Amino acid sequence: MTWLYQLLETLLLTMRDVIPIAIILFGFQLGVLKRPIANWKTVVLGFVYVTFGLSFFLVGLELALFPIGENLANQLTSPEILHPDGSAGPYIWQDYLWVYVFAAAIGFSTTIAEPSLIAVAIKANEVSGGTISTQGLRISVAIGVAFGISLGCFRIVVGDPIHYYIMAGYVVVVIQTFYAPKSIIPLAYDSGGVTTSTVTVPLVAALGLGLASNVEGRNPLIDGFGLIAFASLFPIIAVMSYAQLVAWLDKRKSQAIDEPELNEKNAAVPADISEALPSSAVPTSTIKNNHSIKE
Repeated sequence: MTWLYQLLETLLLTMRDVIPIAIILFGFQLGVLKRPIANWKTVVLGFVYVTFGLSFFLVGLELALFPIGENLANQLTSPEILHPDGSAGPYIWQDYLWVYVFAAAIGFSTTIAEPSLIAVAIKANEVSGGTISTQGLRISVAIGVAFGISLGCFRIVVGDPIHYYIMAGYVVVVIQTFYAPKSIIPLAYDSGGVTTSTVTVPLVAALGLGLASNVEGRNPLIDGFGLIAFASLFPIIAVMSYAQLVAWLDKRKSQAIDEPELNEKNAAVPADISEALPSSAVPTSTIKNNHSIKE
């Protein structure tokens, strides 16, 4: 019965959060625009689905995802995993290899399953007329999140200040902005935001807090947070890198297609232009010069 009480309490809290959004949307539609709501029954039913769906999801986070993330962080930082040979500390950053691997795997998998990223990728594919691949965008964002979270775990282990990493990352972003295709830059910046949504954040936050709690000398409040910043920054770099790579491959492909055609055209042009033109079209001085050269 505890979980049922928790579900009811979460449902009431979710309704409290969703109702103001509905009031604003319906208020502007009816009060400002003064237009009737099309398919209002479907819209109301959609709000009901959203309310119940968020409630079940939040309860699931509390019952499953948060505990699993913390337990895995605890187990991956246990002495049996860090030093399988049974030797004691001190532990160095290389000992936490499985933590980095798990962070990259969980970052990639949660991003691929992120509903907001799926929606953005589908819309980007539709607007671009198929130029932007849905799977290519999702995979590039997922790779960026995987690398960012793994690097963030490394920062927690070694205890470096977070601002060094963030400043260096944004320097790379600014440089890439000048060279990446202009059509991908806004989408790349938005891709960093869609990763901070309902699936990625809970597991990443639990991983960071669990890791900081188990690494000696780390403060969960200071070192445990910050992984979300890495998960938001590195997808920007990954998406622009993906766009630059695709543009470079397309350029090479077009050059490979154009070179044979150019060679065929050059082969069709005679070495001596006087042989290709009628005698009347060639100036007399040119013909004399040619004869004098041959002699």
